[in-house]
Amino acid sequence: MCMLGLAACDMSELAPRRATVTPQERPPVPVAAPAPVQATAAQPRGPSRASRDLAAYYARVQEDLLVRGLLRTDGGGPDTAFTDTMLARNFERIALSEEYERGAGLRPSSAGPGPVKKWVKPVRMTAEFGPSVPEAQAQRDLATLSAYAARLARVSGHPITMSDSGANFYVLFMSEDDRALIPGRVRALVPDVNPASLRILETLPRAIHCLVIAFSHTRGGYDYGTAIAVIRSEHPDLLRRSCIHEEVAQGLGLGNDDPQARPSIFNDDDEFALLTTHDELLLKILYNPRLTPGMPADTARPIVRELAAGLMAASGPS
Repeated sequence: MCMLGLAACDMSELAPRRATVTPQERPPVPVAAPAPVQATAAQPRGPSRASRDLAAYYARVQEDLLVRGLLRTDGGGPDTAFTDTMLARNFERIALSEEYERGAGLRPSSAGPGPVKKWVKPVRMTAEFGPSVPEAQAQRDLATLSAYAARLARVSGHPITMSDSGANFYVLFMSEDDRALIPGRVRALVPDVNPASLRILETLPRAIHCLVIAFSHTRGGYDYGTAIAVIRSEHPDLLRRSCIHEEVAQGLGLGNDDPQARPSIFNDDDEFALLTTHDELLLKILYNPRLTPGMPADTARPIVRELAAGLMAASGPS
């Protein structure tokens, strides 16, 4: 998974923004990489060979995960109990740490917990679909995203809505045949996007299932003002829903993954496909008004522990 966070620019200087990139990388399935196909006027309508090969590859990935009992959609149960201490620990590792160094593409971050990162302004979400995405699939994905936005707003208490105008969170559903359009669209939305982020979008290896880039509203700040998620349309339905759930939630500020977080989608083991009850509590903590963008981790830590204890007491045993 990939998450980038950038600082906003002013009108006098279009310096590269800082970004947090979080690509969703999956275990490789042993199959030969598809060869790129050059589009020609004589090429028949429909997906290219490269796009069809990717769709077949991701179908095998999903089937392999399901056979192993992964991609759960139950949100967690008696086998995934957690305590307030575990919840607070997971919040620190997922919301306060960064998987990748800001503005450096996929270079792993070596820093410890950092400041709180979240949206202050309302989130206005929109979906955009590449020309090759089938209309029926686009309608299903739009319905999934709309329902998820409503759920996130309900859980976080933050205004998150779908919008046809004035959007600031863009979810781009693109196929391999649409990939050349992605960098230009990102540059149109964020003219001073960091070159490292663009390079990821231009190459987009198949190990990256989807990604999100979040940009801060103020220069050098930690208050998000724009986010762009890219989701491959070749994914089968469950993997595509999984990408929607994880990338959008990461774009709200839950930007890291941790192998000990359970039950959670913020864990590269792919046990859970969709946002869990544990992850909803992380969002409730992040969007509590006591936590403000830029708040140092040492200041946030006792607040997080108190909030985690209160949420767990209110919800009863997990």
